Amino acid sequence: MDVNFIRDRISQLRTNQGISEYKMSLDLGHSKSYVQSISSGKALPSMAEFLYICEYLGVTPKEFFDGDVAEPQMIQQLVNYALHLSTDDLLLLVDLAKRLDAKK
Repeated sequence: MDVNFIRDRISQLRTNQGISEYKMSLDLGHSKSYVQSISSGKALPSMAEFLYICEYLGVTPKEFFDGDVAEPQMIQQLVNYALHLSTDDLLLLVDLAKRLDAKK
């Protein structure tokens, strides 16, 4: 895992949610250029700050490092909805997912 992955992944997850570098920096309690300095390669977050960034972005550290999943926040949202579905509705959802996957 290289340092560029961390920087790129933060940028990807942030932009997927439509959050600006400026807003994220302020929301995290830093100067307005904090996230920009990470994105540009001038800085890396500490471990504690990394965990806070994951929480802010709505992903677990495992989801953060799973580069094969482009939209972990949306998958988590889908899982949250699925937790409240009946067995019949879950079967329909699984069938729909199979059909969509087959269309690739």
